[in-house]
Amino acid sequence: MVAAIAALMRGRRIGNRHRRPVIGITGPDRRVAWGWWFGSLAVRMAGGVPVRLTPAQARRVGPLDGVIIGGGDDIDPQLYAGDDPGTGHYDPQRDRFELAIIDAALKDGLPMLGICRGAQLINVAHGGDLFADLRPMRVRTGNRRLILPRKTLKIRRGTRLARLMGRPETRINSLHHQAVRRVGGDLKVSGRDLDGIVQAIEHPGRGFLLGTQWHPEYIPQRGVQRRLFRELVREAARRRS
Repeated sequence: MVAAIAALMRGRRIGNRHRRPVIGITGPDRRVAWGWWFGSLAVRMAGGVPVRLTPAQARRVGPLDGVIIGGGDDIDPQLYAGDDPGTGHYDPQRDRFELAIIDAALKDGLPMLGICRGAQLINVAHGGDLFADLRPMRVRTGNRRLILPRKTLKIRRGTRLARLMGRPETRINSLHHQAVRRVGGDLKVSGRDLDGIVQAIEHPGRGFLLGTQWHPEYIPQRGVQRRLFRELVREAARRRS
């Protein structure tokens, strides 16, 4: 699957007469996919052309300039030798599809943003692992899922995220019960919440490779969150040119 997807991602360009960067957004095959609708709006607002990528559309992955690995179901713990707490819903087909997208994007040097599950899967792809259920770990933050920015992100100084956000902390939403535990490969932590749970990872040795545990696409009213998509599209345009 990896080789096939990589070949399709490098295929001949058709259309896009304005030559705006094409950003693939991965997600499930479900018809109602809020992550896709909000993510595609965020990409359009940033000047990119969004393309929906799901396992059922694996043969139609077109040439891409950047990738967003979207949120959704929990990641199969077998992928990171973790315990199954029995609290998640898994989609092995999507896991395999998105791991192939990640692998191809890394080999091609495509700018990549991972959102929630996407950040976790990027970490797993780099050899890291996850907390399968971090709800018992919360002390200063609640387990209630919040689409509005009601939690605090503490941003690590000197990181790309810090330069992008331009501030030491900001407010984020929270729709997860899994998170990065051991950071994989050459990734580094660039943000945590008030309980010390990883909320952002990045790869300092690459162009744009960033993972956010929160969902910036759901809070576009906050300009600081729109910067993530603008930077992704800007990097995609720079690489394309």
